[in-house]
Amino acid sequence: MQSALFAAENLEKESATPGLTLQNSKMLKIELNGEVMARTGAMVAYQGQVQFQALGSGGAAKWLKSKLTGEGIPLMKLSGRGDVFLADRAADVHLIDLGPGDHLSVNGTNVLAFESSLNYDIKMVQGMGMFSAAGLFNCVFSGQGRIAITTKGTPVVLTVDQPTYADPQAAICWSANLQTGYHRAEQLGIGTLLGRSTGEAFTMSFQGQGFVVVQPSEEPPAGIAGGSGGQQQQGGLLGGLLGQ
Repeated sequence: MQSALFAAENLEKESATPGLTLQNSKMLKIELNGEVMARTGAMVAYQGQVQFQALGSGGAAKWLKSKLTGEGIPLMKLSGRGDVFLADRAADVHLIDLGPGDHLSVNGTNVLAFESSLNYDIKMVQGMGMFSAAGLFNCVFSGQGRIAITTKGTPVVLTVDQPTYADPQAAICWSANLQTGYHRAEQLGIGTLLGRSTGEAFTMSFQGQGFVVVQPSEEPPAGIAGGSGGQQQQGGLLGGLLGQ
């Protein structure tokens, strides 16, 4: 049988070492030899002896936080030996390697998988207040290991060496050491133009030394805290109760 479908770029990619690798720009391949955490429902294929165990949002404490804040990652644990392929609605997949001392703040909806050597917690986004439609809380990863995130389209990575601003629905992850803030658009002079609305209700600011990943999409991420005003206020109050 012959077809362009069987071209080399579509065949399974082999890696010299186990772990998280890119099968292509929209699919993650995990050469499993131990344990990896992945987003529930992201598996599209697998080969070998692989076990799948639902974990909720990653332990009792994180489960409670996720229920109270609306943020968190519905996780499953992959264990055994084999190859697992993950994807999320054909979103672009990117790999980030964290080393000692690194901390990465990520929208929970953009996390696809991560190595079990990494730690994560649900943290209130600094400077958020109670008035944005974006998430009040993010997932902060630390430790040493690899994480796979997704973006809707090809992102831009901005180096924060001067005050930087982004739409809070487009900024999907950033260096957790950055100082963040939220501003009503009119405070920055971009809310109206010649008496007409620009459609930019809020802007997120970043200061310090680090980076911000911005995707070319402003669609409200499903499943992160925020949404209606009542939910936002509840999240802000619960953030204090959770010690964030």
